[in-house]
Amino acid sequence: MKFLTSEKLTIIGAAGMIGSNMAQSAILMGLSSNICLYDPYTKGLEGVAEELLQCGFKGVRITYTDRIEEALKASKYIVTSGGAARKEGMTREDLLKGNAEIAIQCGKDIKQYCPDVKHVVVIFNPADITGLLVLLYSGLKPTQVSTLAALDSTRLRNELAKHLNIPPDQIAHCRTYGGHGEQMAVFSSTASVDGKPLNSLIGSSMLTDTAWKALKERVVQGGKQILTLRGRSSFQSPAFLSLEMIQAVMGGSQFDWPVGVYVSDNQFSNIMMAMETKLDKDGVHYQEVKGTPEEHNALMQSYEHLCQLRDELIRSGVMPPIKEWNRLNPNL
Repeated sequence: MKFLTSEKLTIIGAAGMIGSNMAQSAILMGLSSNICLYDPYTKGLEGVAEELLQCGFKGVRITYTDRIEEALKASKYIVTSGGAARKEGMTREDLLKGNAEIAIQCGKDIKQYCPDVKHVVVIFNPADITGLLVLLYSGLKPTQVSTLAALDSTRLRNELAKHLNIPPDQIAHCRTYGGHGEQMAVFSSTASVDGKPLNSLIGSSMLTDTAWKALKERVVQGGKQILTLRGRSSFQSPAFLSLEMIQAVMGGSQFDWPVGVYVSDNQFSNIMMAMETKLDKDGVHYQEVKGTPEEHNALMQSYEHLCQLRDELIRSGVMPPIKEWNRLNPNL
């Protein structure tokens, strides 16, 4: 099997459903011939590793450990799903404080054990905040840390395909920006259906205003729907999409969806949020989001919601005030 790199890829939370799916998919996608699995749950971790080793994969070295210093040593790429999972009845924000502490420790561990890491993808919720904390405490550059945000956009494409009864590939450039959660900003002006602007269909018999409103609500509640159907939070889709992100950073196929990125400019400041982005060997880069006035208003509301979550952690003493961030991370 041919791999993009032989540099070490570490998967944190490998005993969980996201992590174990990610481990197998990383091999099948040919990402790295050097994969390390980490989880503090030793028994489950060993079970995942044994199954992978019993697959008989060729050309790949699979190691596993419950010692974080061993897992991170010499790691060049990291994907972490190592937070608490969302349970039925919970929002992503309900996970805030507990997973914030996990993210802070993750950042500290990266700074101590693998400061030369090239890129880190954070996918445990609320990902915008946990990603921000990993960035802050790791000391890495903003281009080196990204978060999973694409799942909302892929859900938008899926809902449109089902409603219009067409193949998903006929729908292009579906976009949600801002927060990865119930406060996301769903954009219609960016998308097209079989070459036609999506906005030209909204309000027609194909997609009435009422149907569009209901469709957007299904997108916003997409994670909750998976919880209801499967009795657990999403794991296959976040595992695959996060690996596609790492693949792009490794120099593989480009990633065609929004990415959670650290933003600090004249409009949005000191926050991690989904933007129009590019992932390559130099990391993650964002550009200005373009949309209608109504869409930009929704994006601003989403940004303000993320700022509230951030400021809640600052008030509770979990993270320092923004003016002190530069002491922890000179790159901010």
